[in-house]
Parts: sequence; C-alpha cells; structure tokens
Amino acid sequence: MKIARITLRHVRIPFRHAFSTSRWTLTHKDAILVEAATDDGLTGWGECVALAYPDSCYESTAINALVLREYLVPLVLGRELADAQALWDAMSPVAGHRIAKAGLECAFWDLDAQACGQSLSTRLGGTRGRVETGVSVSVHDTPEALLRSVEGYLREGYGRVKLKIKPGKDLAETALVRKNWPGLKLQVDGNAAYTLEHLDRLAGLDDLGLLLIEQPLSNEDIIDHAQLQRRMRTAVCLDESILSADDARKALSIGACRVINIKPGRVGGVRESLRIHDLCRAQGVPVWMGGMFETGIGRALNVAVASLPGFTLPGDISASAKYFEEDIVEEPFALNADSTLTVPTAPGLGIRVDARRLARYTVAEETFRTR
Repeated sequence: MKIARITLRHVRIPFRHAFSTSRWTLTHKDAILVEAATDDGLTGWGECVALAYPDSCYESTAINALVLREYLVPLVLGRELADAQALWDAMSPVAGHRIAKAGLECAFWDLDAQACGQSLSTRLGGTRGRVETGVSVSVHDTPEALLRSVEGYLREGYGRVKLKIKPGKDLAETALVRKNWPGLKLQVDGNAAYTLEHLDRLAGLDDLGLLLIEQPLSNEDIIDHAQLQRRMRTAVCLDESILSADDARKALSIGACRVINIKPGRVGGVRESLRIHDLCRAQGVPVWMGGMFETGIGRALNVAVASLPGFTLPGDISASAKYFEEDIVEEPFALNADSTLTVPTAPGLGIRVDARRLARYTVAEETFRTR
C-alpha cells in the first residue's frame, strides 16, 4: 500500500459541559485529524488525542501537528507500506511522539482493513459485537451537584461510574455516591494528584467496594505505586504510567498494579495496544479501554480494539453524546440499553465523516501529496 495524500486538520469541538479533573478543566476538544488517501481511491482516518496544552505529557495538539508535518508525513508519504510494522519502521527515525504516530497509524489501519474488506474489529481478532462501557464523572463543586450528575448518567443507562477525585474531594464524595447506590460498579481516578504522603487517605477508599483506583500517583512512576498497592486491598490501575508493553511488563513484575488501562491514542496506536493486551491476558491481568475525549474517529478505533477478548472490564469509551452536542461522524456512537456500544461492522473503522460538520469545526488544514 502507498499513501498518496495526507491531510492534517486541527479541529476544535465544544463540549456539552465543561469537564474537570484534579489537574484541569476542559470546555473544548482539540485534536489533529489525519486523512490518508491511496491512489486506488481508499480514504482512511486517524485522530491524535493529545490535549491542547502539554499537561500530562510533552505532546499537545500543536506539537502533534508540527511533528506530523515536519517529520512523520515526509517519512511515510508515497512509501510502500506492506503492514503496520512497515509503517513503524518508516517512522522509527523519530523518537517518542507516540500520540502523533498513533494518529497516523490509525489512518493506516483504517485503510488496511478496508483493503481487506473487513471491519477493523474483525481484522484485529475482536470477539464481541458490543463492548461494555461506563462513564467518567468530573470533579464537582458540591456533593449535591455530583449526585445529580451520577443520577443523570444512571438514568441514561450507564452501568459503571468512574469518579474523578483529588485531595479534599475524594473520600467523602466517593462514600456519598456509594451510600446512594450500594450496588453500583464504582471506581475512582486520581489523575496523578496524590503522593505517598496520602497513603492513609487513599487506603480509606478500601472500605467503599471499588473496582479499582486509577493512577493516583505520578504519571511517570511505578515504584511508589507498588508501595501503594501493597498497602491497599483495592486494585491499583495504571494509566499514564503505561506507554508501552515494556512499561506494562515492568509494572506488573514489581506489583505496581493489578489492572491496566489501555489508551491506543496514548501508547502509540493499535500495534502497541495489542502487545499490552496480549501481555496482560497471558498473565491473567484485566485490561479496559480508556478514553481521551475522542471524536467519532478515535472512538471507532477504541471500540474496535475493546472488542478483543482481554478487555474484561467496562471501558471509558462512552457514547458520543456524553461529550458533544454534535460529532463529526454521520452516525455518532449511541449507548445501548445494556450499557454497551455497538462495534461497527463496515470495512475499516466503519464510520463516515460528515464533511459539513468537519468544515464547521476545522480551524487549520494542510494537505501533502506525492510528487
């Protein structure tokens, strides 16, 4: 396969509601979209999931655009790419920048599956037609507002709730949700807001029947997480600390976690996600699909990957309407009555981009062609 044209678009889409974590509040989704076309008429789409500001890692929307434009696109445009490994070999002169590479790799996988006449799920070995999902609930100013938010999502049909927490808005808030919904599948996400000085506070979550506590300590740490996991009965889940299968191997070898959150857009794309999935499955470690506020393009990729057999916990994919009044795909992902999303069956990602909506939210665009 040769990619003859690549278009990069910076889109900015407003959220339905502002979303707050321990670190920031977002009102818009910024992303670099990758549209890749072959000479024989196929078009594939990818999405770079970095935030507008390089907060939790060194990549950002602007940095993704720069690295793609100056380095990655010239390396792959017009080059014969037999498979995903060939794509990664082509991109190998550029160190790091996994999010930028993942956007380009997503477009390649879309093209590859289309060329094979298969859905991406089928192409990857997916085993289910629906994937179970939950919802992520942002930090709220008051307990009353938090309860209203959780109640609203439960009415919509979500069967699992994840609470964003931070020091001072954690134990009491989580206990309140548990008190109101004793049987709820409930977990929390610290977004690296804690340190080992908070050990006693975090251990207090053990009595609340949580599925897991996600990334409470530093994004770049596994050593302190191992100490925390020894102290807690609740399973520690690593997210930002896991950027590769090698990271996952090291974390599991020292007992830093008992669950891993896989985000294809963060770890470099499908290839590395498969490696993490296979490693964890071989060791009997549960994995689940995280989310990065993706548009329908990135959401389609996540749903396809989450159809693999090792994804045994509800993900954070959520329906498109959780974040957007209007998505850029013609058929946004909708929540089924059983708290699942349907896996697309059409070739490739299985989505169609709405040209008018795409134009409405595009703030910058560049196209590159083979000479």
